[in-house]
Amino acid sequence: MAKTALIVIDMINTYDHDDADLLLPSVKACLPGVTRLLNRARRCGVPVIYVNDNFGQWRSHHGELLEAALRGPHADLVRAIAPDDTSLFVVKARHSAFYETPLNYLLGQEGVDHVVLCGQVTEQCVLYSALDAHIRHLRVTVPRDAVAHIHQDLAQAALRMMERNMAAHITTADDVGFSDTTGR
Repeated sequence: MAKTALIVIDMINTYDHDDADLLLPSVKACLPGVTRLLNRARRCGVPVIYVNDNFGQWRSHHGELLEAALRGPHADLVRAIAPDDTSLFVVKARHSAFYETPLNYLLGQEGVDHVVLCGQVTEQCVLYSALDAHIRHLRVTVPRDAVAHIHQDLAQAALRMMERNMAAHITTADDVGFSDTTGR
């Protein structure tokens, strides 16, 4: 039976990096879409997997990353989409959610064959994660209103590449269909 997972990319963030000023307006704009996806996925019993940079903190785990982001100046952006007790968490060191992480194994254990990617950055981590999902024969959906970008022109090109080259379904957060796996 086909199963979908929602993958939230790099949204646990202190925004203490060079491109933060360019990224923040787009994060604020996509936050409602990410929040709606999270709420619907949780309500339907769809696995929610956060895949997040470790920011070079090799001794950190997901709890420490979350705590640091919640102490930062943009805690409101993190608090709105923070993992709950049912969320899964994968720490990554590079752009792709799959590169040298246990994500592929986790998806296999969960029986997932379709991933919905949301988060940041459209023209970087979302794009590379979509490619890696595609080459692993996973179906990919990217809601354009639930991904944030640094450069809008590159983000638009990345969405077109995902659609054309990776057969990704580009849609809106409200049009993502989650099947209810809870029996409700």
